[in-house]
Amino acid sequence: MNAPGRPPAVRRFLNAGLIPRVLVIVAGVPCLYAITLRGGIFFLLLVDLIVVLGLRELLQLLRAKGYQPFAALAYFCSVALTWYAWRQGVAVPLILTGSLLAIMVRELLRREMSQSLAHIAVTVFGILYLGWLASHLVLLRQLPHALGQEEALGARLVFLLAALVWATDTGAYLCSVAFGRRPLAPRISPKKTVEGAVGGLVAAGLVGWICTRALVPFVTPLAGTVLGVVAGVAAQLGDLVESMIKRDVGIKDTAPLLPGHGGILDRFDSLLFTAPVVYYYFRLFIF
Repeated sequence: MNAPGRPPAVRRFLNAGLIPRVLVIVAGVPCLYAITLRGGIFFLLLVDLIVVLGLRELLQLLRAKGYQPFAALAYFCSVALTWYAWRQGVAVPLILTGSLLAIMVRELLRREMSQSLAHIAVTVFGILYLGWLASHLVLLRQLPHALGQEEALGARLVFLLAALVWATDTGAYLCSVAFGRRPLAPRISPKKTVEGAVGGLVAAGLVGWICTRALVPFVTPLAGTVLGVVAGVAAQLGDLVESMIKRDVGIKDTAPLLPGHGGILDRFDSLLFTAPVVYYYFRLFIF
């Protein structure tokens, strides 16, 4: 039963942009699946595309706040991090070290120096937020191969990660629209609700239990459920952090790139936080 003055559930879903969201998923998921399954340089370039587009949106947010990040160095270092995750070796750390020094030295050339520390800090933040966190996607895809195990297992680990993030986002979205009453973090994101957060965790735990049996059968269902809940917490924290950045700048979406979803940062904010959690779980406790 609807509360007085509250529109029917179907209308609430339509008003919340459900149809554009579904269309983007239907068009995008098969492409992401094929590239992840192929792996290698193709998956690396996919991650680099996400990093570059996401960093572009973040730099626009930082400029809107009056900061002046060093865009060229930020792009260069962020992409270098993903290549380091793919190949490792000494060349990329050398490049990153040189770039970090260049970011600080570059500030010496700016005439106005009242915000020097802020300009350096936001540039490094952009590199770590996009480049370093996203590089864990590459690390996760390459993990079995690096340990001498079946190479195709890396694709299944990424599929598991994507399924957990998707379950969290979808469960939180549907439960929030259908049952949401109590605000979760009104200062940061007024539309997020406690009911949505709980629905996201339940969905992540359920998908963790199901997907571990299908994708990584050497992990027990209980462990998969725990991983799902932990990943669900990380995904929602990643969403809140991105919302906090947008609220600080005073915008709703980082870009109109994906109908119903917003920009790359809006779509992949949860993945940026969840990829390290899943990677270190398998790196430290499974392999």
